[in-house]
Amino acid sequence: MRLRLLILILFIPFIVFPQTATQGRIRGYVNDAQTKEPLPFVNVVLEGDRKVGTITNDDGFFVLPNVNPGTYTLKVSLIGYETFTKQVTVVANRVINERISLKTSTQFLGEVEINAQKIEAQTKIQTGVISLNPKKIESFSAGGDADIMRAIQVLPGVVSTGDQGGQIFIRGGAPIQNLVLLDNMILYNPFHSIGFYSVFDPDIIRSADIYTAGFGAAYGSRNSSVMDFKTRNGSTERLTGKLSLSTFTSKVLLEGPIWKNPESTESLSFILSAKNSFLNRTDRIFYPYIESQFGGLPFEFNDYYGKVSFSSGTGAGFNAFGFFFDDAVTFDQTSTINWTQSGGGADFTIVPEGTTVIIDGNFGYTNYNINADFSDGQPRRSEVGGFNAGINFTYLMRKSDELKFGVQAIGYRTELLLTNPVGQRIFNDDNSTELAGYVSYRLNTGRFLVEPGLRLHYYASLSDLSFEPRLGAKYNLNEDIRIKASAGVYSQNLVAANSDRDVVNLFYGFLGGPTSIPSTFNGRNFFLSSQTAYHYIVGLEYDITRKTTLTIEGYLKDFAINYNLNRNKIYEEGTPGQPEELSKDFIIETGLASGIDFLLKYEEKRHYLWLAYSLARITRFDGQIEYFPVFDRRHNLNLVYTYTAGKNKEWEFNARYNFGTGFPFTPTQGNFVQLNFTNQFNQPFANYNFIKENGVVGYYYGELNSARLPNYHRFDISLKRTFKVAEYQRLDISAGATNLLNRNNIFYFDRLRARRVDQLPILPTVSVSYTF
Repeated sequence: MRLRLLILILFIPFIVFPQTATQGRIRGYVNDAQTKEPLPFVNVVLEGDRKVGTITNDDGFFVLPNVNPGTYTLKVSLIGYETFTKQVTVVANRVINERISLKTSTQFLGEVEINAQKIEAQTKIQTGVISLNPKKIESFSAGGDADIMRAIQVLPGVVSTGDQGGQIFIRGGAPIQNLVLLDNMILYNPFHSIGFYSVFDPDIIRSADIYTAGFGAAYGSRNSSVMDFKTRNGSTERLTGKLSLSTFTSKVLLEGPIWKNPESTESLSFILSAKNSFLNRTDRIFYPYIESQFGGLPFEFNDYYGKVSFSSGTGAGFNAFGFFFDDAVTFDQTSTINWTQSGGGADFTIVPEGTTVIIDGNFGYTNYNINADFSDGQPRRSEVGGFNAGINFTYLMRKSDELKFGVQAIGYRTELLLTNPVGQRIFNDDNSTELAGYVSYRLNTGRFLVEPGLRLHYYASLSDLSFEPRLGAKYNLNEDIRIKASAGVYSQNLVAANSDRDVVNLFYGFLGGPTSIPSTFNGRNFFLSSQTAYHYIVGLEYDITRKTTLTIEGYLKDFAINYNLNRNKIYEEGTPGQPEELSKDFIIETGLASGIDFLLKYEEKRHYLWLAYSLARITRFDGQIEYFPVFDRRHNLNLVYTYTAGKNKEWEFNARYNFGTGFPFTPTQGNFVQLNFTNQFNQPFANYNFIKENGVVGYYYGELNSARLPNYHRFDISLKRTFKVAEYQRLDISAGATNLLNRNNIFYFDRLRARRVDQLPILPTVSVSYTF
């Protein structure tokens, strides 16, 4: 039955949707006249015998269906832009295509964002999602260079391990359970080892949508959250760019037109970005006081991204892009980690004449490789690489209704080599293929919005077809109060290979769905299948004033099937007479994450306040014990304040404060000399003297994650001054400090040396950027 449904979804694109023969339609695309970027949530009104209206979707498209033949006045408006007016004639059984570019007006442009947010809140369900734009990313990055990593850390429901480690935990999900997309291409590690930086240049990001739970049917292959990043196209008007230099990083951005048709709106443009870390070269100059504890700041990374874009000016277009990211770090002068990530792809958008359908597709290939060399001498290596592709069909209906469906394919190879704490070697080399089809429909009746969806996701390596219904709903009680809810089934195949006894996992490996798992769980037979989670969310949005909004969301994530590295393995798999719990590479677990998030936002011309508080509880059950995973932070508070001053807002002050209660960790009860009897280095046993063997330090662990680290506090500030050099030239000078109070926040406890290792101390920074 499920296979038949998947086949049905695959053939939906060939279904013909009827159109009333006596009526016509108006389809359009609205963008910014200067930046050429699409404008969402623009008001579109058709005035004639009767008034009909709609709004543009996320990509700037709109449709006015079922319009009687005749002559009308088309008005397109958005606060902060000049109103566009045009006379149009509708003909029966025909679709009129309109391309509209709005010019900015002299009104306060900040009102544009506030107005768009209001319309978006009333016409989209928005459970468990926060959207970031370049302005917010900069505001949320107080204390240093603007970066998405800093911005994501202040979102409700998001927990970070701190200044180092580069790991994000979202509403009870581990990093392996976060789907990360860059222009619809899957990335396996979007963050660098120093916790201030992602691989993305915020200056090329058009939008960043963070789905913390309850996401729609278009997303799959992960069962906790989605981070969907879209880059903008290069300028089609002139050659422009940006040069930046700080005590942390340097950056070069260049963009401009390659070709432009003077007789039409067609154009070809490019954008290039290069980012490089300076810390390993400037630490001894600017931060010599860190040398004693960390041996300096041995972080080094490089990020390169390039994109070529063809645009027709009607919303249709084609993009080709490529990237290379790398990272290297040394901790305590004994542990090193190196990783690289590279790939490329393309996407397209087609707007067929005479229809109200929008077709978009994508293809991408990514390869990620990580190697680690720690003081224990045990090898660790992981690689994951492959492609993902998809094609989507969006039918624009009346008002803001949308029917969307599509198919997706994912193929990848994983390789993993590591040794667990008792010397057992784990090696995995696997190929996986996934195929999915989905359909969703968003219905807007005015007060009530509902979006049912269905996703069928087939995991070839598991021979498992996951049936995943999704549902979201919102009810607008009035102009200012909205109730929302969503629920769904989610699945995934990928598994992480890391220790759950340590808060900070410097090595993070990947592998496909494991086959080395026990045949029973909690006294019952277990059959291999994909990892499955169930999401339930309910929330309230309240516009207290035009400038102040309160959002409250409660959530429950039931991780019904979860695979984890077997921390208790001491025998080779298949050893006669030994239980599976001690010989399998992986174990089966269940988990439960519940919590409530509060978000208060205040925004006006010069002041912006963001206050987010999260209360959460996360547990895992491995069939024998229930425990708190290392990312179970009970209380988390983030406060961000931005103030702009000066006649032209040339001064900007940002402050950010974060408080979090301590993470769970497993205490050490004692040590012993551990000899290696597994002959992992392939030495002939006849020549291997176990009596004279120098063992390594072994640990007697306490109860799993039974203790808590101290609370975490960090206060960051920054101040920026903008100078207008010429019409297209701007100079920005900023200064700031991370961890201004120089608090000793714990990073991890070094079991080998039995000492505490703290996060980074106060880090003042100065940066200069020149835009031309």
